[in-house]
Amino acid sequence: MQTPRLRSLRLFAIIILLIGMVGCATTEQRTGPLNPEDPWEDTNRNIYAFNDALDRNVFIPVAEAYAFVVPQPVRTCINNIFLNLGEVWSFINSNLQGRHEDAINTFGRFMLNTTMGLGGCFDLASSNGAPRISNDFGTTLGVWGVEPGPFVVLPIIGASTVRDTGGRVVDLYVNQVGWGQLVTNIDLRNSMYGLELIDRRESLLDVTKTIDKNAIDRYSFIRDAYLQRRKALVRGTRGAQELPSYEDFQDAPADEKSLGIQKAK
Repeated sequence: MQTPRLRSLRLFAIIILLIGMVGCATTEQRTGPLNPEDPWEDTNRNIYAFNDALDRNVFIPVAEAYAFVVPQPVRTCINNIFLNLGEVWSFINSNLQGRHEDAINTFGRFMLNTTMGLGGCFDLASSNGAPRISNDFGTTLGVWGVEPGPFVVLPIIGASTVRDTGGRVVDLYVNQVGWGQLVTNIDLRNSMYGLELIDRRESLLDVTKTIDKNAIDRYSFIRDAYLQRRKALVRGTRGAQELPSYEDFQDAPADEKSLGIQKAK
């Protein structure tokens, strides 16, 4: 059993490693004038460099190993199950926003996929013309009239705004911690949290490669894509679900046109 002293030393070693990775990361420089929606850009770019170093040295290798070991049909099933669990929170937020038609469609998706789709393993709803309507509490706050505030990059989590950061706290508590509490076995619960994290990252590998290959400034692209999608979701613009975002790229097809990428010349 590890002593508190040993655990402290291991934590200190991890922190030193992360700092070293950040030091090795290349921070992308601003290529144009300051964006009024991003007044903290210099700080945000430094945090982005930290996140990028952590991602490339830890999360991507783990996600690639997961993709190598686990067959595609199994990965698709796991991804669908986690997305299906999120339908309940999307249903609640659609109702809170007064978008009751979206709420009904989301509830129908959840019931069909949970029953006929074997707990969500098979996305029968999308196959039958009922696309997933992603929703969260940050969007709800926006519909209620709360201004987004400045763009901010959160450590590890990534792109956000001041408003969406508050929304994420509620999302995390309800949509992750909430359903996780239904699993009383702590080891199993933590394993499920870890599997969800790896599954989410694995589903974005192709998009990451596309951005790396074609985006002139990855930071600016991620920021602009995130803000564009969040505004569209608050407005309820038809087609907003297909716009790319930093934390949920799996809702967008991984091709250059849909990602809005301009090739470097």
